[in-house]
Amino acid sequence: MSSVNNCFAKVEKDCLNYISSQETRSEKFKNKSKMIKSYLIPVCFWIAKKSIKKKPLIIGLSGGQGTGKTTITSMLKLILQKYFKLKVFRISIDDFYKTRKERKNLSKNIHPLLMTRGVPGTHDIKIMLNFFKKIKSKKFSFLKIPKFDKSIDDRCKNSQWLKVYSKPDVIIFEGWCVGAKPQNTNELKKPVNNLEKFHDKNLIWRKFVNNNLKTYYKKLFKNINYFLYLKASSFPQLQSWRIKQEKKLSFKSKGRKGLKIMSNNDIINFMQTYQRITQNMFKESPKNSSIIFNLNSKHQIKSIRFKK
Repeated sequence: MSSVNNCFAKVEKDCLNYISSQETRSEKFKNKSKMIKSYLIPVCFWIAKKSIKKKPLIIGLSGGQGTGKTTITSMLKLILQKYFKLKVFRISIDDFYKTRKERKNLSKNIHPLLMTRGVPGTHDIKIMLNFFKKIKSKKFSFLKIPKFDKSIDDRCKNSQWLKVYSKPDVIIFEGWCVGAKPQNTNELKKPVNNLEKFHDKNLIWRKFVNNNLKTYYKKLFKNINYFLYLKASSFPQLQSWRIKQEKKLSFKSKGRKGLKIMSNNDIINFMQTYQRITQNMFKESPKNSSIIFNLNSKHQIKSIRFKK
């Protein structure tokens, strides 16, 4: 316990400053100190113990839309760097989305729903696999990684790409579908919402997405050493959090031109593309994760469970 207290004393100020930067006038974090001391610091001790300096420890963190993946991974990075003196690189699967042009080609050649970013098959798998291959290489020197701007729904210019100058001790790879498992063919037949029922009557989109999980994403996720999962109570809960997230994006992007900020109805429709995999992850991810963060309806960590 004294180690946790020592860690908390050292990182408290930086963590609270970061949380403050994520708050808006209407959206304030509650029980901040408890979140840091009771949940995030113990997780960091667990990660630090697993870390071997010779090669990067790769942590995959998943959770439905709006669960707080960016906030939690950013704070884990802060604590691991400040107290444990580990070099940490945090990256989102979202940054590897295909460009609008590439998704437009997918929508023409395979299925119109593939214009919408998000599901497996709309990421650039080659770039992701190359990232993991190079970051683990003994001869690693320098790496550039794409950055995606959700407010324009497209990849950033090359000059804005993320740069890695030295091999990290820990890589935190976060994303809504990180670690997702495919379903069997029979499970695909029954639509989970109106989008599938009316816009994917022949199961072309569902089968394409599921096949990507079976093949390319299975290969991708094999690079991950341990999985962490942020578990919400229900899909409707995620929808309400995602609406709040979009409002925050709108607030931060105010004044910029050419933005693609979504309305509440847009978000509800958009999230239907995520629903099947998200609901399957409610069942499957706790089985395959080393740490489960249980979230309450107020967007707070209620408890954590260490499995291995």
